[in-house]
Order: sequence, then C-alpha cells, then structure tokens
Amino acid sequence: MPSPDNPTDPAETGQTTYLATFDPDAGERASEAVITAVADLTGISPIELEPLYDVVDPDALDSLVAHARRADGADTHELQFSYEGYDVDVRTDGQVRVREPSTPASA
Repeated sequence: MPSPDNPTDPAETGQTTYLATFDPDAGERASEAVITAVADLTGISPIELEPLYDVVDPDALDSLVAHARRADGADTHELQFSYEGYDVDVRTDGQVRVREPSTPASA
C-alpha cells in the first residue's frame, strides 16, 4: 500500500522519491501497487491513468515478483520502467519507488 507519510527519499541524486509498499506474501499485486502509487502521487484517478499494459505487462510483472520470491527468498530483484512520466522501480521485497525522471543538464 502507498506510504504517503514517507514521500521523499533524500537520495544522492536529489530526486524526490515516493515510496509505496505491497505485501507479495499476502497476495498483493505489484502492478496494483504501481497504479495506486502513481495515482496518489499525481492526484489522478487510477482509471484515468494510461493503462499500465502500455508500458509493461501487469501479469508478467506480478509473475516476476512471485517467481523471484519463491526461487530466491532473501534476494531482492528490481524492475525499472517509465510510467506516466515517472521512473518506477518495483522491487521483489515489496517496495515501489516512483521518481521524477532525471533531466539532462542543459548545454
């Protein structure tokens, strides 16, 4: 579930990071956590967002998390993609991090 009480991560890049969590062991889906986190961050209703399947297959994302949890247990894997103009990192430990994309320095 999203954690709006911890919306920033003072990363070395200086980017603001929105952190959401989901519990894969309780059957919560990573794909739903991504949609909820981006909706909360943008203030846009989840049904008004671009379909997640336009950028990543939601079933494949959920299967990847489930498989990694079964196969590796303690190891954490991460999948990164862009969605709704944000950089999204989904970790198999149940974390979703949403960041504004880094912008290249102007010349």
